Amino acid sequence: MGRPDFSPRGGGFRGGRGGGGGGGFSPRGRGGGDRGFSPRGGRGGGGGDRGFSPRGRGGGRGGGRGRGGGRGGGRGGFKGGKSVMVEPHRHEGVFIGRGKEDVLCTRNLVPGESVYGEKRISVEQGTEKIEYRVWNPFRSKLAAAIVGGIGNIYMPPGSRVLYLGAANGTTVSHVSDVVGPEGVVYAVEFSHRSGRDLVNMAKKRTNIVPIVEDARHPHKYRMIVSMVDCIFADVAQPDQARIVAINAQHFLKVNGHYVISIKANCIDSTAPAEAVFAGEIKKLQADLLKPQEQLTLEPYERDHAVVVGVYRPPKKNK
Repeated sequence: MGRPDFSPRGGGFRGGRGGGGGGGFSPRGRGGGDRGFSPRGGRGGGGGDRGFSPRGRGGGRGGGRGRGGGRGGGRGGFKGGKSVMVEPHRHEGVFIGRGKEDVLCTRNLVPGESVYGEKRISVEQGTEKIEYRVWNPFRSKLAAAIVGGIGNIYMPPGSRVLYLGAANGTTVSHVSDVVGPEGVVYAVEFSHRSGRDLVNMAKKRTNIVPIVEDARHPHKYRMIVSMVDCIFADVAQPDQARIVAINAQHFLKVNGHYVISIKANCIDSTAPAEAVFAGEIKKLQADLLKPQEQLTLEPYERDHAVVVGVYRPPKKNK
């Protein structure tokens, strides 16, 4: 797949690759399908015109919400075994579960363990049972970006990721699944309360290195973090572009990539979201963080965008 061009005309979106069809949910981010998506993991049901496309142009939130479970899943939907098919997503390390409704999922690095009450799927492959964890785009901005059709997340299995704004580790745990046992996730979180949950999760997920520190001061954890292939940032701070830039200068390898989730209201609650995103992109460009793609997260998150780009260090003077 070719590298997507970036066109920040007035901060406008090129959007995802969604849409199409009757607006049904597709975890591939390409719209289509006649099944509504039920984020609660219930009985899905009745897509058609009421389902939504990942670009947020379909009607209400999911064709018929269905009956099941709380925010993390619950009963209903998948029961695993031969009735469920799991196939690779175009993003390496991510999968799609095919059942009563299609869901995004990752292969569980710690079979038998859930992290935040998410639904798990056991699939028989020959004599082996493989467990996957459902990844809800309403609870993870990275999952929302994947469903929305982001071109590349630059976190293949075996890669090293610096995750800024790890919180309790909901998305971190899925990134841990994606990069696999050969990869590493350096998870930075400032809040000590959230950091406790993060540390406890990392006891079972040995490819996560929890760091309870302020991401504004990367020198405080420079002895822990090695050079990384990708930075993912979800810090929701007014100076988040600068935070990404200083961490990139410390840890991001030459031509490494970044994925930043931008919440417009955290930067300027009075300006239109598109103008805020355009302003943040200019800041990133000034710090040699060249943007390649911009994607709105509607309908999963309001006034949010994800920007993906590449880090190019300054050329040395001869």
